Amino acid sequence: MSSQELVTLNVGGKIFTTRCSTIKQFPASRLTRMLDGRDQEFKMVGGQIFVDRDGALFSFILDFLRTQQLLLPTDFSDYLRLQREALFYELDPLVDLLNQEHLLQPKPALVEVHFLSRNTQAFFRVFGSCSKTIEMLTGRITVFTEQPSAPTWSRSSFPPQTTLLPLPPQRPSYHDLVFQCGSGSTTDNLNGLRYVSIKPDNRKLANGTNVLGLLIDTLLMEGFHLVSTRTVSSEDKTEYYSFERRKRPEALAMNKTVKPEATIMPEQSQKMK
Repeated sequence: MSSQELVTLNVGGKIFTTRCSTIKQFPASRLTRMLDGRDQEFKMVGGQIFVDRDGALFSFILDFLRTQQLLLPTDFSDYLRLQREALFYELDPLVDLLNQEHLLQPKPALVEVHFLSRNTQAFFRVFGSCSKTIEMLTGRITVFTEQPSAPTWSRSSFPPQTTLLPLPPQRPSYHDLVFQCGSGSTTDNLNGLRYVSIKPDNRKLANGTNVLGLLIDTLLMEGFHLVSTRTVSSEDKTEYYSFERRKRPEALAMNKTVKPEATIMPEQSQKMK
């Protein structure tokens, strides 16, 4: 690659080296006029084109020139400043994408866990703003209920054995699920001990506090962050846990083709004279 194919820019003190063809991706932009020497605001200093603008924001503009896509960090918030830079460089396609700010901002997924411990039983209800999170938990959580085996004639003095009947959590709606563990009579008239297993741990836990800890660990491993806890009733030990996870937005690509600048043919120039 020859040195003529490369260009070095000093944007606000930050140095960028790229192809000339990258800078000229949009023929109608001010950047193209800069390389062609048609914009006197940009000065050549020590073999570098000096641009008195924000260098940190120019890195996003250069990435857009290279990919024709706009993908910003999750914690990015300087949309107005970046749009101002895009207007300065006269990059209309980038300005159009930045006008879709609501699509660029990451959307949080919220989960709230309700935990009620009463005597020897524990009740759980999980609410989620994203139904996919609830589907994920439903696929991982299994409730096992003790069921007595069918009686058999035997001279053995051993007590009757029990089997564990697997049950999925209840789904009152697309956005929540309900399950419980511990001993005592249940709402579906089944007596015995209830265990909860959460994949990939696969232990069968009957203690509500242990199940709560495993459920919280599962959410944390899925990228959620605990944002608040509150105790509603200390007598019944009713607790609420709120989680949040910010999903990185997808890259926005241009939905229109940039037309190159019109060229005048020799025949046309003769007619214009």
